[in-house]
Amino acid sequence: MATKEQLKGFYDTMVRVMLWENTLMRMVDEGKVSGFYHPGRGQEACPVGGVAAMGPEDYLMYSHRGCGYQIARGLSMTKIFGDFFSTTIGTTRGLGAGIVHHAAPELGILGQSGTIGGCFPIAAGAAFSAKYRETDQVCVCFFGDCTSNRGTFHESVNASAAWKLPVVWFCENNLYGVSSKFADMSGNPRIVDRAIGYGIPGVEVDGFDPEAVYEVTAEAIARARRGEGPTLIEAHTYRFRGHGYGDSQPYRTKEEVQEWMKKDPVPRLGARLIAEGLATQEELDAVHVRAQKEVDDAVEEALKAPFPPDERLFEDVYA
Repeated sequence: MATKEQLKGFYDTMVRVMLWENTLMRMVDEGKVSGFYHPGRGQEACPVGGVAAMGPEDYLMYSHRGCGYQIARGLSMTKIFGDFFSTTIGTTRGLGAGIVHHAAPELGILGQSGTIGGCFPIAAGAAFSAKYRETDQVCVCFFGDCTSNRGTFHESVNASAAWKLPVVWFCENNLYGVSSKFADMSGNPRIVDRAIGYGIPGVEVDGFDPEAVYEVTAEAIARARRGEGPTLIEAHTYRFRGHGYGDSQPYRTKEEVQEWMKKDPVPRLGARLIAEGLATQEELDAVHVRAQKEVDDAVEEALKAPFPPDERLFEDVYA
């Protein structure tokens, strides 16, 4: 089980993730973001709980939804905003195209493939590298439910199982792929059942509970670190906003969304902290105030940074 301090830390990080995203959405409205964004509101417990279980040398392949993974891993909010604003202060120093393509090797953040499903062979490759070099590093790969229908999923999970690679496959099942229900696109909507075919453990978890996510991920990482191979985790969650910015969501009812919002992981954990005497409402309110100031300061710093010069295009180009 998570300690009292860890639970309070989960709450603090989820609030920072939530307020960061709310602010970025406002920046999109104001025309400050040059690219596109897939909101992760409602799914904060998955990246926060999952990343908390990782060791400092482990590798992270994040999902395209939200930026909770990077924030939880310790990447500067200023750098993340910089990538969305396409300024030189971002991790790509202006080449991020205003979308979720952050990379921070010093934190184990490996970046993201430009193709959905490209995360799988990259994660398997990182895990193979760790095994080949005989380190105790583990790669945790987050992905969405419909991404699991790509052929790269089968190829990579099969290889990781056959070679007992130190990788954790973490699926955030929010029930939808863009505008279609995952259940309509899969013969078996229970993603966890696929683990049986690869001979690896499959675990389901409440994706709205950061402590539960932390526990199953920590166990899977420990198993991988012992050389026992991969684990497939299916976290049941839901996105409260559309697939992407501007999605009017005609494919689901407001009543459905409102019903799922009752599971909101942020107030849910806050209520638990108060009920168990771990925090007061005043202390929780202070967390929001501090987090919003951190976010606002990061925005201001990122906006002050310059755009890259033309010659930046020719850096890191190899022929």
